[in-house]
Amino acid sequence: METTRPYDLLLRGAEVATPSGLAQTTVAVRDGRIVALGVPEGADAVETLDLSGLHVLPGVIDTQVHFREPGLEHKEDLESGTRGAVLGGVTAIFEMPNTTPNTDTPEALADKLARAQGRAWCDHAFFIGATDANAEQLGTWEGLPGCAGVKVFMGASTGSLLVEDDTVLGRVLAGGRRRVAVHAEDEARLRERKAIAAERATPAAHPDWRDVETAVRATQRLLALACETRRRVHVLHITTAEEMELLAEAKDLATVEVTPQHLTLTAPDCYERLGSLAQMNPPIREARHREALWRAVAEGVVDVIGSDHAPHTREEKARPYPASPSGMPGVQTLVPVMLDHVNAGRLSLQRFIDLTNAGPARIYNIAGKGRIARGYDADFTVVDLKARRTIEDAWMANKSGWTPYHGLTVTGWPMATIVRGRVVMREGELSGPPAGAPVRFQGI
Repeated sequence: METTRPYDLLLRGAEVATPSGLAQTTVAVRDGRIVALGVPEGADAVETLDLSGLHVLPGVIDTQVHFREPGLEHKEDLESGTRGAVLGGVTAIFEMPNTTPNTDTPEALADKLARAQGRAWCDHAFFIGATDANAEQLGTWEGLPGCAGVKVFMGASTGSLLVEDDTVLGRVLAGGRRRVAVHAEDEARLRERKAIAAERATPAAHPDWRDVETAVRATQRLLALACETRRRVHVLHITTAEEMELLAEAKDLATVEVTPQHLTLTAPDCYERLGSLAQMNPPIREARHREALWRAVAEGVVDVIGSDHAPHTREEKARPYPASPSGMPGVQTLVPVMLDHVNAGRLSLQRFIDLTNAGPARIYNIAGKGRIARGYDADFTVVDLKARRTIEDAWMANKSGWTPYHGLTVTGWPMATIVRGRVVMREGELSGPPAGAPVRFQGI
């Protein structure tokens, strides 16, 4: 009988983050899904992992990464990017559309899905980028298999995708029903202030060029259009105290992402230490903004932590500012950096789980992921909350081989990554071949 068939995998000995809270229980997996929590001691399994002293969390979902393929594979590709993800305890990623060519057609989306097959270490979905030319088609295209949804760049960043006009943005929001992910910086103000960057010619000028008003103006415009069209939006990598005040009053339509780097680094120190390695869009800002972000995390305004993994080579980063590109690696360090914040008391383990599992699942209507429960995908991030390690460039899987956290000692470390019941990383060692699959979405 089916019920007598051995389990494929048993996880024993760990504290498991169940929907009811932490519990010392055994998790049973069969055919890539969780089939039981709590099984008899003598239960038969093909593989049993003794995880005594560790915590089993729902598999971490990073909903904002840039893996640069196609067209910019010298910086990163889908294999190296997802390899870094699983080394860092991440079991699923959503990848952004500013590649070369842009991912702004069904054909480009299909090409990325084909490239990921047999090369991606974790599960994945891809955004379609909004443009003036495709605004009317996005409502249909957002329902394609493997599509994470629509991504809008209101301000120019890395790549050529840009929707700076309210008329076009209104057309994008008017069609479709899924939540739209938005990079909110005001392009007109960026152009007005670009001379600041050229005149000062130092990365420390970055938060002055892309100033608070640049972010606030775009977010105000976005919220007004979201209200007008009644379209739900997800505002990415929020950096300012002022935006958090606006977004706290718009929770009926807007969800909010912050990044580990904006919660960890501050200006001017990061620019003095790291130079252009700390340069990203929107920028790392002064301490008052970081404090406001943490306040928003505590008050529940923030829904998601995303890494905004966006690597560039050291040679590219060494160009004189402002020719140096914006972006930094982050998918591999998301879990250890945020667990260090957990250990420091800045957020609870439960809140970390909410921001990296339940939040993404809720916002994007992900099917079968985001919690450890019967019937869900057997995705697990296994961590040692007491492990003290130093993040180093040598650990990085990204092609550029650097991290802004080089030399940072953290408490809390990913010990194993399990994707749909397959142990793909344990104690820093990968186990292949890569077998990531497209993420599924409810109603699609």
